[in-house]
Amino acid sequence: MAATAYLERASDGAYDGIAPDADWREEVLRLARERDAVILAHNYQLPEIQDIAHHTGDSLALSRIAAASEASTIIFCGVHFMAETAKILAPHKTVLIPDERAGCSLADSITADQLREWKSQHPGAVVVSYVNTTADVKAETDICCTSSNAVDVVASIPADREVLFLPDQFLGAHVKRETGRENLHIWAGECHVHAGINGPELAARAAENPDADLFIHPECGCATSALYLAGEGTVPAEQVKILSTGDMITAARGTSAKSVLVATEVGMLHQLRKTAPEIDFRPVNDRASCTYMKMITPTALLRCLRENLDEVHVDAETARRAQGAVQRMIEIGQPGGGE
Repeated sequence: MAATAYLERASDGAYDGIAPDADWREEVLRLARERDAVILAHNYQLPEIQDIAHHTGDSLALSRIAAASEASTIIFCGVHFMAETAKILAPHKTVLIPDERAGCSLADSITADQLREWKSQHPGAVVVSYVNTTADVKAETDICCTSSNAVDVVASIPADREVLFLPDQFLGAHVKRETGRENLHIWAGECHVHAGINGPELAARAAENPDADLFIHPECGCATSALYLAGEGTVPAEQVKILSTGDMITAARGTSAKSVLVATEVGMLHQLRKTAPEIDFRPVNDRASCTYMKMITPTALLRCLRENLDEVHVDAETARRAQGAVQRMIEIGQPGGGE
């Protein structure tokens, strides 16, 4: 096993140099036991990270596991806002992320200052924030939502109240389409990976695979195109499913399709194939890979456990206010998949 002088890739700066072999696996699990740590891995992580984790899932489900776990230390293999959410829900536990530089283009598309300015332009509006936001933004939020319950959250708000929906414009468009709400204002943010999965690409893949189900994440730039294809009869409506990552797992267990086209980050395919190995899962865009997610390498995970790095902190007042927004979301109904 390599020493602690970790190498870095010249291409993306991620920690590298240690292979995910049997020795690596043995040391990771041994150190986790010694540190009283539970390893959580998001569905978009590298397959070897997903396979060694104690729990794999979407960000909100993993944060709930973090809060309920008896472990004193949480190793969150995901991007930074996810580890922050775990810290918000489990403030008395040590939360570590294997590489604190693992950010998120969607979460970074709005700051707390920008949200405060937006709120000042719409006094009295209700702020609904996707859970894919920083702790500072959650602290300025009235109600958080997930991709699977965003429609229900917005529908619960009195019809005469303006709503500020952030940060994802494609999820916001989905909510506006479903609710028919004209006083819903949408922030122009996006996940660069999901936004890159476009309509023409989806139409071409669907034409090549006419019997395939379509599992479409609502953050995708192709979500509207998927509904258009169903509306035009190009693809049978029952084959088009707009789903959160968590709901994709459930749908995989229930579908009778022999093949499924998946529009989300490609890491999701690993869990889907494990869940239903008899189904041919294919990506709509095989280049839809999040560089930030892939920064959590085997080397980074081992570094984290060996050196107790990198710890995630959220100040107490920010955590208190952010937790209120998350709790109000949960009180509206079962949030389902986290994103």
